[in-house]
Amino acid sequence: MRSIVDLMRAMGWSEETIVRASRLWGKSAARNGGRTHLLLGHLLDTAAVAEVMWDRYVSAALRRRLEDVSGGRGRLWLMWICGIHDCGKACPAFQAVDEVEAAPVRAAGLTWGRLPADRRQRWRHDVAGAALLRPRLVAEWGSAESAAWVWPLVAGHHGTFPSARGLKPQHREVQGRGAAWEEVQRAVVDVFTRAVGFAGLADVRPVGALNKAEQLALSGLIVMADWIASDSEQFAGIAEARQVSLAGSRRRAEAAWERLGLRGGWSELAASEDPFAPLTGRLGVRPRASQRELVERAWSMPVPGLMVAEAPMGEGKTKAALAAAEVLAARFGLDGVFVAMPTQATSDPMYEQVLEWVRSFDPGLEAQVALLHGKRRFHPTWRRIWDGDRGVSDGQCAAEDEWSADPFDVYGATEEDAEYGMPSWSSAGSLGAREERDGPARWFLGNKRGLLTAFAVGTVDHLLHAATRTRHVMLRFAGLVGKVVVVDEVHAADVYMRQFLLEALRWLGQARVPVALLSATLPRAQRQTFVDAYLSGALSAADVSCPVPEPVGYPCVTVAYALDGAGVAESSQRVVPPWRASVQTRVEWLPDVAGDGKMIASVVGREVAEGGVALVVVNQVDRAQAIYRALVEGGFEGQVRLLHGRLCSAHRAERTEECLRLLGPEAGEGRPERMVVVATQLAEQSFDVDADLLITDLAPVDLLLQRIGRLHRHSGTRRPSAVAEPRVLVTGVVAGAGGCPRLLPTSKKIYGEWPLLRAAALVAEAAGPLGGGAPGTGWSIPADVPELVARAYGEAEACPPEWGEGAAREVWRVQEEKREKNAEGFLLTRPREWGAPTLEGLHYAGSRAASAEDLDAVVRDGERSVEAVIVRRSAGGYRALDGTWIGVHGEVDDESAVGRLLGGTVRLPARLTEAAESEQTGLAPLPGWAGHPWLRYARALVLEEDGTALLGADRVSYDGVLGLVVERG
Repeated sequence: MRSIVDLMRAMGWSEETIVRASRLWGKSAARNGGRTHLLLGHLLDTAAVAEVMWDRYVSAALRRRLEDVSGGRGRLWLMWICGIHDCGKACPAFQAVDEVEAAPVRAAGLTWGRLPADRRQRWRHDVAGAALLRPRLVAEWGSAESAAWVWPLVAGHHGTFPSARGLKPQHREVQGRGAAWEEVQRAVVDVFTRAVGFAGLADVRPVGALNKAEQLALSGLIVMADWIASDSEQFAGIAEARQVSLAGSRRRAEAAWERLGLRGGWSELAASEDPFAPLTGRLGVRPRASQRELVERAWSMPVPGLMVAEAPMGEGKTKAALAAAEVLAARFGLDGVFVAMPTQATSDPMYEQVLEWVRSFDPGLEAQVALLHGKRRFHPTWRRIWDGDRGVSDGQCAAEDEWSADPFDVYGATEEDAEYGMPSWSSAGSLGAREERDGPARWFLGNKRGLLTAFAVGTVDHLLHAATRTRHVMLRFAGLVGKVVVVDEVHAADVYMRQFLLEALRWLGQARVPVALLSATLPRAQRQTFVDAYLSGALSAADVSCPVPEPVGYPCVTVAYALDGAGVAESSQRVVPPWRASVQTRVEWLPDVAGDGKMIASVVGREVAEGGVALVVVNQVDRAQAIYRALVEGGFEGQVRLLHGRLCSAHRAERTEECLRLLGPEAGEGRPERMVVVATQLAEQSFDVDADLLITDLAPVDLLLQRIGRLHRHSGTRRPSAVAEPRVLVTGVVAGAGGCPRLLPTSKKIYGEWPLLRAAALVAEAAGPLGGGAPGTGWSIPADVPELVARAYGEAEACPPEWGEGAAREVWRVQEEKREKNAEGFLLTRPREWGAPTLEGLHYAGSRAASAEDLDAVVRDGERSVEAVIVRRSAGGYRALDGTWIGVHGEVDDESAVGRLLGGTVRLPARLTEAAESEQTGLAPLPGWAGHPWLRYARALVLEEDGTALLGADRVSYDGVLGLVVERG
């Protein structure tokens, strides 16, 4: 085994320099499990981890790109760029951080004067590394252009990319003054470079350049390798340079990778000889015409690109997208899939579907499917795979998720990281050494790491987060590159969220990531905008406009890609029939804006008196609760279920699962004879239930059509004669003065008046005038869907003159433009800087989101709300919502009770946010939660012995059926 000391001697370095380089520390004993780790040792460990990642994790597509830019030495080049990241620790500003570690460095003759005490002037080692490396790269590579895209990879490994102006320290002392420092810094770089296999620094010069999106992905892989190599549980400190070698680091890296259970996805997936086998064999479906169209397009695209699939509700778009993802992965060397859903509720059933699909490739891949949302611990399959089967105790679960609870990942953190708000860290809670090889890797559960799993299902927020100018955005983006990205229900993104989606599409387009967008109700303008954004990235141009040909018919597929420097956009130019013929759907008015719910309860009771299932979808929780109360108090004979966002986590998960079981495609004989489901917008999309009758509050037309997608959804369902034909009753509106619709105030607040007026006008064509008159013709579903959506968002007037549509449109337009502008401040790049070739200065305005809650607020601009854990005050202490005793101060001595306690988590109405966060009267963790990783940041909503709590002027309580009940003060 050739040690690093032997190598330095063979290279001809003086004994003095060898001693000095051998004293530089990279991880202090105080922060590294009690053992100092030398800087050169950490650099080699990181390089060795990168080598394992090359073989077992990095997608074939990205490996090919690294081979291209390195002249066929992609593995070596990845090792070098990942390992060299911490070379900046060879400077006084870092070496002086720990007094104990600094002593032998000083004793070897590497000294420094007084360093700035002001944190704002602190010289960080990531920037120091770029500062010492950049001039050497320019000089030895003879190319400022090559150096220009490489140095930001070093400067940005702590999460933000500075500008070149930031590479000059205000005090020379911090970087190292004099020949001794200059010599040892050169030695660190040269010795490491030779150790990994290059002849010298000049030999490292790339023959090409990655584009900016590829650079961002590579930066994320650097962070990943660094964090793994910084885990003292896996890489014990080595304080003696004679024991440091690349061979030793390789053994450590291999062992760590195995212990942590890390792996990639498909590796290299073989293309199927039968073009439709991914549908027929893998997913077991008889391909519908729309599904065949999407898969054929995946086969025919010459390069990775964007696919926009538009098809009716219940058409099977998601299964077709998974089949297309398999085709794209096999053709272009991709390693996994991320499926983005609009909500947590829609993510859960999709997780089950993706799990089943992934098992069909290899049962062992089941453990590589991540569910990415904050309530995943309540999903029974998630618990079984990630906890139960391997006998992991709840106490271990708590330790594992401690990583997630911290606002930043703090692997290898040192005192200088205080600038980033990183607390001191003890690895005692790490599960790394106990990880089992046949199970999922808990490492991926850590903060910001979820997308790094090979297969992931989660809320679309995770995709949007990867397009925000926030710290460690490169880690999120690295989790997308090398995958196929599927975004379901893409129309659900409002104008604010859409700015982040468009930014994500630009970056994904430049990174050559195939993307499939799915929708039943996509406005034409949005389709065009998505295509232009993706092509803007693919062509690395700031402004791209590539007109999309109008599809022939519906369903349809649009594809866009860049070929030979030009954008190509194509759409279905043949009629693709839907899997079932269009059905005439009766549309009727049910004028009602009352708050007691009695009218709707009376009507629904009458409509299903002879049997049937009614789905009632309203726009307000209070309204849903009132309708439920009215049904129960009115003696409705049948099952009634209430589903909304103010249920606690456990109840919401249980009821969602129950509704899917009773009314889903596999319900069969278990389907209830008579049932009413009263829900809010949770039932609007990706809620695979079949209703005989729909009653819905007025909503924008695309969302109204989504709700209609739950109506007569499954073939073969037996229906009573009274509900044998699909029928929709539109409520939440009454005729006002002059026939102008009077809308629910909540609906106006959520959606804006103009889209609702347009919807009312289109409903009036189908149902007849709101104030009474001849009935309309109804809608033919799905045939009418594209035209209805196009008219709803078109330029032509749709409403009678007396409705004041023009004024409402202007108000809506101004609000939309304001929301677009609000999003700009958080987008990953400024609009005019998209064409910049490197990552330099990417974080030009800092990164304002510090925690997961802050990040969610960045990508969603609705009224801010907070979550609270409901507890009940009891004699002598507290109980969880389900009655579990949790101690005098709320301490949970039995970790098995933590899950039950957190099952009582509920989201408070936005109007209670100010009261919940008030310093004087707001909600705070219970005293006994201070040391618990899952509870220390949680707000407790303490219900007194009478079952209520006062929040500001409002009194709140929790009913096991109704959920959170708010009595206005």
